[in-house]
Amino acid sequence: MDIYKIGSLIAAERKKLGMTQESLGTRLGVTAKAVSKWERGLSYPDITLIGKLANELKISIVELLFGEVSRSSVCYIDEKEAISPVSLNCDEELTLSFEDDRGFVVSPYLFGENLEHTRANIYLGLSAQMLKNRKFVGKTMACRGYSTEWYPIGDKVFFAHSEPYTRHDETFYHMKRRNECHTQQITNLYGGISGIGQHGLCIRQNANYEFRIVIKSTASLTVCVALTDRNGIETYASCEFIADSNEWSSHSMTLQSTKTDNDADIRITFEGEGSLFIGCVSLMQEGHFRGMRRDVIDLLKDMGIHILRWPGGNFAGEYCWYDGLMPVDMRAPFASYLWSETQSRSGGYDFHEINTDDFIALCREIGAEPYITINPTWNTPEENAAWVEYCNGDANTPFGAMRSERGFPAPYDVHFWSLGNEFGYGHMEGDNTPYGYSQIAMKNAEKMLSVSDKLCLCTCGPYPNSEWVAHAAKPMSAVAQLVSMHYYAPSPTYADPVILQKEYELCLGAVEIARRKLHILRCNLDESLKISFDEWNTWNAWYRPSSVTDGIFTALMLHMLIEEAENLGIVIACHFEAVNEGMIETNPEGASLTASGQAFALIQQHAGGRLMHASANAAASKKDNVIVVTVVNPSFGNQRQVIIPREGMLIEAFVYAAERILPYTRFEVEPVQTRLEGDTYTFIMPPHSLLFARFQIGS
Repeated sequence: MDIYKIGSLIAAERKKLGMTQESLGTRLGVTAKAVSKWERGLSYPDITLIGKLANELKISIVELLFGEVSRSSVCYIDEKEAISPVSLNCDEELTLSFEDDRGFVVSPYLFGENLEHTRANIYLGLSAQMLKNRKFVGKTMACRGYSTEWYPIGDKVFFAHSEPYTRHDETFYHMKRRNECHTQQITNLYGGISGIGQHGLCIRQNANYEFRIVIKSTASLTVCVALTDRNGIETYASCEFIADSNEWSSHSMTLQSTKTDNDADIRITFEGEGSLFIGCVSLMQEGHFRGMRRDVIDLLKDMGIHILRWPGGNFAGEYCWYDGLMPVDMRAPFASYLWSETQSRSGGYDFHEINTDDFIALCREIGAEPYITINPTWNTPEENAAWVEYCNGDANTPFGAMRSERGFPAPYDVHFWSLGNEFGYGHMEGDNTPYGYSQIAMKNAEKMLSVSDKLCLCTCGPYPNSEWVAHAAKPMSAVAQLVSMHYYAPSPTYADPVILQKEYELCLGAVEIARRKLHILRCNLDESLKISFDEWNTWNAWYRPSSVTDGIFTALMLHMLIEEAENLGIVIACHFEAVNEGMIETNPEGASLTASGQAFALIQQHAGGRLMHASANAAASKKDNVIVVTVVNPSFGNQRQVIIPREGMLIEAFVYAAERILPYTRFEVEPVQTRLEGDTYTFIMPPHSLLFARFQIGS
């Protein structure tokens, strides 16, 4: 971000609207002196004020971030040039030079993440739900009739799927899917105990668990819910209630476990003849945040995520936002279009645990700007415009009133919206030609902008691609300022130690391929169009253990983005994705940052700082009289000497280091060898490590 252009734009737009510095400051909750400093380029608005400031000035965030000044784009790479990895050149001495003030600020939006409902990101990840298949989706077990992930209890019990409790909103839901909505029927014809159970729960002694069940019955039945050992012999917690109605009713209770058991069961049973119909069950440990795990949320905070893209990714093409207005237990699951990819851990279904309100609450909890992807294939332009109105409309609008009635009176002010995901590829439903996509995307954009006219819209496609630029991005440039790009680097197989170094360097060298692809895209775009690099990672990070290799790759990517953002017009960059797909690993007992998460948390400390140095392997920024320096040594086996100018007092220096780069490795914090010689510091970095240093300027 060019702080001087931003300041000039703020002053110009403020004056056009007839506002004084004091009146603008009052609207934003800051002083006139703060506004004056922005306009003179002496400081910049806090990340939390950027959206509000754009709204007050009646401009878009993109216009604010780039000062609305046409910027010439330097083209270094010809589109026809072969793209191949380059050598890392990481063994020689590295000397950093500082520039006092180039007027550039490291954009916080370069440090983004995705929150796609895919694989184990929500299910068995961020979601606090402990039960699998809690809404009884899919086909039943052969010849038995009970749902997958559950087991039967009782002799000669009749199990079946019957008329569902969960549902879709028929007005907005248009997708054609199967086996999304079922109820588990349990019919006891012979007497005795019958029911269903589930293995593999991780419970803790004295912990409280919130249990909820939606049921109906054909007779008066005493239902028992129990947490037990795997064999159902020892009971850790239990409760009973009466089911005696043929109408759906919800029952909630708290279960406190008397023991710790990493392989406990839940058993839902009744005794005697009759039929029990279970529409949905829920089990969560007390203390969650709107159905999300607090330990995972704490790590998302620690990472310093500044923009969060949701609900996809590929899942955006399977999502219907309006279903989220129903209670969470009533919301029908979504069947995946390509279940083996997006919902491979949950039998091909997402259970819709997080809706729009939950997502916005999460963004506010971790301090991130929301970035929403619409479904232009299965939702109409009017329905997607209604989503915008639900998020941004005031209480005088129909959907703004609906949000207000649901307990959220203030508009959410969602500025960033993507017009679908990865159109141009066969795995997305809809017209995958640039001509067909641009027509439907344009209709959506126009309807959405009619509701909220300063949205930052993003077109998607297989970029960089000259045909898609010519027939989709450019024709839509008047309504969509952003163009999406995705890139995934090759990951080491680790299968052969002889070629391990080669595979490691191939992975890291792919950062330069990403750089070249960004340059190619920039060459094809008009100057008014900016880039949303909203998916990047190493390939298959969601199917394998993380490693220090991934951490070094993440560090190199973030340094490249810091270096190139201003030149290439990169507004947004989002790693794909945080939970169980690269940055955070979860299990029933806890969650932890991977090496990639450690690197992200370290380097995002440049966000909002004035840029003093940017290169492939290093960055330096200044904020509040503190200079932050980060350096990568990507060498497989050699140390690296780094020379940094002496700027004030060194107040902290350490390295993230590891003996190996193999799977299951993370960085350890270690002291760094340091020498002060005249006006420079010399640091000796071990192989495949990250250096972090802070200098205090003045008192």
